[in-house]
Amino acid sequence: MVVSGMRAWFFGSKETSDYWVDGLKVWWGRVSAEFRSIRRLVIYLDNGPNCSGVRTQFLKRMVEFADWSGLEIRLVYYPPYHSKYNPVERCWSSLEQKWGGALLTCLEVILGYARRMTWKGQSPTVSHLEGVYREGIRLTKAEMKPIEARLERSKTLPKYDITIRPVKAAIGG
Repeated sequence: MVVSGMRAWFFGSKETSDYWVDGLKVWWGRVSAEFRSIRRLVIYLDNGPNCSGVRTQFLKRMVEFADWSGLEIRLVYYPPYHSKYNPVERCWSSLEQKWGGALLTCLEVILGYARRMTWKGQSPTVSHLEGVYREGIRLTKAEMKPIEARLERSKTLPKYDITIRPVKAAIGG
């Protein structure tokens, strides 16, 4: 996972919905003091399988993140097959060029390459998210009902533009 504007890279056991939101939570914990005036976070996503606008576990965790951080969250998705417009893809290609042809034999080698790469003259902050991330976690329709009630979906692009407003006082941000 890459947080582009702040160039934070997170590596974990599996790329899952929980991994995505855990990384976002760690990142916001690091930068929230510097950005106290921010009340709304717009997140541009590639509509991948673990962070799509229909992924129940991802949406549940994003609602929890909004409540934890006190931020209004707007999820904006690039249309399918439009990765050329996504700056994260260009940043990611820099890392792929850095480790091109290398044997990625262990986590430390991967983290080392990531720490040494640069994009637009800056090196990223590289972190490893501890723990095992399970794939395939899904909510039932009944479990999803209160989550879906919290999502404000665009009338014209309901899968590609979603706003989540916090309802609890921020405890983590």
